[in-house]
Amino acid sequence: MALDMLGDFEAFATVARKRSFVAAARSLGRSPSSLTRAVQALEESVGVKLFNRSSNAVSLTEAGERLLPHAYKMLDLQREADEDLAGISGQAYGWVRFSAPEFLGHGVLPRLIGQYGERYPDVNVDGIFTDETIDPAKSKLDFSIRGGYPQSSDLIGFPLWSYSRYLYASPGYLERRGTPDSIEALEAHSLILHTAPRILKDWNFRSETQAISFRADPKFRFNSGSAVFQAALAGVGIARLADWVAEPEVEAGRLLRVCPEYMLTSSSGESPQMHAVYPAGNLPLRVKSLLQMIRGFGESLDRKPALPLIKTGLQGMG
Repeated sequence: MALDMLGDFEAFATVARKRSFVAAARSLGRSPSSLTRAVQALEESVGVKLFNRSSNAVSLTEAGERLLPHAYKMLDLQREADEDLAGISGQAYGWVRFSAPEFLGHGVLPRLIGQYGERYPDVNVDGIFTDETIDPAKSKLDFSIRGGYPQSSDLIGFPLWSYSRYLYASPGYLERRGTPDSIEALEAHSLILHTAPRILKDWNFRSETQAISFRADPKFRFNSGSAVFQAALAGVGIARLADWVAEPEVEAGRLLRVCPEYMLTSSSGESPQMHAVYPAGNLPLRVKSLLQMIRGFGESLDRKPALPLIKTGLQGMG
């Protein structure tokens, strides 16, 4: 099959995945007009219309739905060939596509990806920053970064870094509302709850001497970790935050730990972990290199080294 035909299939598959010519063009580093021409050329070649187009929506026709799995198969074969050649040459090239929590898009990953791009000039990166859980296999991503507690699944786990969670509030909020001196005293305060990827109303506290389960009755609920963090900084209320996010603000005097002797864990006492998940199979050099760079960032934090993932089906990759 001609290489330009494969380019047309890549344009078609990306528009189908993004549901937008503009978003697909941005993802591929091309102009929307070039993607339109590529899809039109493919439609002329196969003799059917592949997309329904309107002013604000793009959707697959029945023919497009039937062609899409075949397009993915051809693109997968192309990627496998590229990866075999990369293995021979020792060079990393192609696209890396991933999802990550929204907060990582605020400085942390963009800086790392910039460094990665300088080190691997033939690799392009397509990142999706959202607190919603995305299945990398279904979304045709190389991996998805997640925080919290690893869940058992068919996906393979790549540990990045472990961390701890505590309660934090701004000095202004605590001056205004008082500092709670016990977990029970939190009931009288404005609590901020993170609702993505799921709502966890039970906060499990552990100190050196006891474990307490507390049902949080939030004053504010946000589906964005960044919004929770910013709300705590703004003096809106008390929030549960990762120490690697909040402790720099404590050192700067913008946040304080609340009930500092208590750490928040899972119901079984486990600490959370940043980790990536990916479908079974060997990771291409370009993907492995980026994950190792992200892990290096985690190890540079003043934290314990990344630990093996706990749940079955999420074994760490060396």
